[in-house]
Amino acid sequence: MEEWNQTTTGFVLLGILPPTKNGLLLFFFVVVIFLMTLLGNSTMIFLIWMDHHLHTPMYILLSQLSLMDLVNICSTVPKITVNFLTGSNSISLVGCGFQSFCFFLTAGGEGMLLVSMAIDRYVAICRPLHYPILMNKRMCLLMIAGSWVSASINSVFHTAYALSMPYCKSRTINHFFCDVSAMLPLACMDTWAYEYTVLFSTILFLLVPFLGIIASYGRVLYAVHHMRSSQGRKKAFTTCSTHLTVVSFYYAPFVYTYLRPPSLRSPEEDKNLAVFYTILTPMLNPIIYSLRNKEVLGALQRVFGKSLPQKE
Repeated sequence: MEEWNQTTTGFVLLGILPPTKNGLLLFFFVVVIFLMTLLGNSTMIFLIWMDHHLHTPMYILLSQLSLMDLVNICSTVPKITVNFLTGSNSISLVGCGFQSFCFFLTAGGEGMLLVSMAIDRYVAICRPLHYPILMNKRMCLLMIAGSWVSASINSVFHTAYALSMPYCKSRTINHFFCDVSAMLPLACMDTWAYEYTVLFSTILFLLVPFLGIIASYGRVLYAVHHMRSSQGRKKAFTTCSTHLTVVSFYYAPFVYTYLRPPSLRSPEEDKNLAVFYTILTPMLNPIIYSLRNKEVLGALQRVFGKSLPQKE
């Protein structure tokens, strides 16, 4: 087995694209997803910034979600692309640290933002008369700042610890990006204590928010069911179902991956699940929120001046 210590300047990523015809097809598929993600999320941010009708807490939070999606996919796919085209799977220590930081930042940050969006919908539907007071501009900014700051602190801690560990077994990471959980088996030290901190972070930033969102939307759907206005009931139900779709796509693979005991995990399965929350979900978010959202379609018409069909 290859001996390696901290003086080594990088790692090797096994990746997800084999050097075959199937790998080439997957490569084009990933590139298309990447371009769609850039276009979709950039358009969402631009629309929300340009159209004053979207200057509400829900859409401001959505713009931050789109920004985190861009950070997420831009930290992984470009490196996947370069490695596939050059035939080199190496990544520098700095590059690995950057990927690890962005991963923890977006994982925790999006978890907190999705909770903030659920709170916004809960107040709007269950306490509509208090909405202007409870979800004012200051509260919205506090939610955004709290998501970025708390996720950044968590990310700095995990990234610093991962890069400071002594590696003396191998420098080959069985993943397509520098996921700390895939790096731990390479360390020549007992990592059980750190594994508990990863578990704690997963519970704090993913499991607890996920359970909170499910509980809040249970209350929201109960309130929607008792609405007198059929039009208001339909609009509220569409908003809730849209958000729950995003939540399910994002949280389910994360929670399943990181809350399983190490003995039940496999590198190949972890890589396949990681495709959902690092590549697919960033592409799906703007599609789901725009195609089922009358306000976003209206903003597209106003900003770009195109005749786009609106959902009734």
